[in-house]
Amino acid sequence: MREPKKVREIIPTTVKLVRVFWPQIAEQGRVLWLPLITLVISIFLHVLEPWPLKFIYNIIFRAGAHRRLHHLPFLHTRDMHTQLIIMAAALIVIPGLASADDYFSTVFMALAASEILARVRSRVFLHLENLSMGFHFRKRTGDLITRVTTDLDRVRDVLVTAALPLLTNVLTVLAMLGVMFWMNWRLTLLALAAFPVFIILISRVTRSVKIAAKTQRQREAAVASTTMETLGSIAVVQALSLQDFFYQAFTAHNQQSFQEAARVQRLSAGLSRATEILGTIVTAVVLWIGAQWVIAGQISPGELIVFVSYLRKAFRPMRQLARNSGQIAKALASGERVLDLLETKPDITDSPNAVEASGIQGNVRFEKVSFGYQPDSPVLHDISFDFKPGQHIGLVGPSGSGKSTLASLLMRFYDPTAGRILLDGRDLRDYTANSLRSNFAIVFQESVLYSASVQENIGYGSLGASVEEIKEAAKVANADGFINELPQGYDTILGERGATLSGGERQRVAVARAALRKSPVLILDEPTSSLDNRGDQAVSQALERLSKSRTTLWITHELAIMREMDFILYLEDGRIVERGTHDDLMAQGGRYTAMYEAKTTNSDSLYALET
Repeated sequence: MREPKKVREIIPTTVKLVRVFWPQIAEQGRVLWLPLITLVISIFLHVLEPWPLKFIYNIIFRAGAHRRLHHLPFLHTRDMHTQLIIMAAALIVIPGLASADDYFSTVFMALAASEILARVRSRVFLHLENLSMGFHFRKRTGDLITRVTTDLDRVRDVLVTAALPLLTNVLTVLAMLGVMFWMNWRLTLLALAAFPVFIILISRVTRSVKIAAKTQRQREAAVASTTMETLGSIAVVQALSLQDFFYQAFTAHNQQSFQEAARVQRLSAGLSRATEILGTIVTAVVLWIGAQWVIAGQISPGELIVFVSYLRKAFRPMRQLARNSGQIAKALASGERVLDLLETKPDITDSPNAVEASGIQGNVRFEKVSFGYQPDSPVLHDISFDFKPGQHIGLVGPSGSGKSTLASLLMRFYDPTAGRILLDGRDLRDYTANSLRSNFAIVFQESVLYSASVQENIGYGSLGASVEEIKEAAKVANADGFINELPQGYDTILGERGATLSGGERQRVAVARAALRKSPVLILDEPTSSLDNRGDQAVSQALERLSKSRTTLWITHELAIMREMDFILYLEDGRIVERGTHDDLMAQGGRYTAMYEAKTTNSDSLYALET
């Protein structure tokens, strides 16, 4: 885990956040002028706030300094009672104006922060979408969701409720210090002598708070991941009676999260009390020394009152930082988690000279391709083959032999660690990634549908397709019939992940999506392996129509379809151990023959049991 930042590094961290988010901040320049203007007004009013007390005390004690009051342009009367009434009214009006200004400043900052962070969230989401498949396989989805949602929410909330008031108070104190030096530089230096003690205390405690806050964010992400994984596979959890197991895992992360939260609160509370005590001591010392100077006639009573008032406010940022150190530490930790995400570079990027993949025919060639998800654990070894446009190539072999990995390389979800893959004679890396993938259609074993209408789910295959094109694609996929029987037909809203449809119906919607794409290369990754015989037959017919005149890569354990392939590759342990047509491989009597005969025997036995 990265070493947490000390309090003196809060400013560099904040500067880094501002620098990274500057494009979104600049877009809201007009909105930001409002909180900045109210901030300046707020500083002026807070500096002015104790001055009526100065004149009131000077009038009451008649220490001589009250004579300056007669020369103020807005006060022409010499009557003591009138002066007191005016100053008393000022004690009400100035704080009232300051409170109103603080209200508008908070509202305007909340609006600006919401607009800025909404755009930041969109930027993070887009970046997350474009990160490589390897990144998504390494990261837990719940943790990524937490970064996009609650981490940015926390930054926004703390910015408005803690950071803005802290900034206002800090700038106000700087203005007050200028006035204090003007009033009495010796008394100001005496008060400032205590500030290093505050800084050391806050630096040490805030470091511990930051560590605890960052650990808590990690625990919260673990809670979110466990919740998502459990609810996302609730059928498996209940079928295997894993409720208690996941409950224990959830409870452990949950308890650790709250323990860290309690530690943050304890440290923040201790720091707040310590700053209160130190502030009180310093104020008492300055008041005692200042009183001696009043008695000696060196300063007026009103000046001492203003000075002490300023001094008490000067410690407000310290107390506020102590009180909100937990919130600020959590916000910084959350901001860093978002920055870490934005600073993650995709493994797959377009080269500067990449071209659009247009007019692709579908000629695919693998040349001595090797690949491993980890550098020291290769999955594919020296793979070489090619197939012509319109050919159907079958990939078979035991589970874990590298079939799906090969398809992922063809889609350029990953780049080979050795060798190269050519499409129409050009290396895949010479094409832009998005244009390259637009030339592929894929049907997975478990195709994902979204909580949208059937028409929209099919339409995702080619955004902007007409209703007629969508319905034609559904007919190709054998899906038009059952879709029209749904309550609202093509406008029927599907449940999450298409849960309101059967497995075969979901696959046919996915086939329709692939048909709409009209791409020259088709990848079929175990598209019928999870279906029953009835669903398998309907989907198989749809796939047969879909694959006509397309370069098609079939990945399957269902070997009956292999008889129709133009060429078959048998993979084992990441290597091509046999290749040829179905008849060629059967004549060799090797591994393919053994697998085919085993599958055929099992299928015949199953058919006998069913009949």
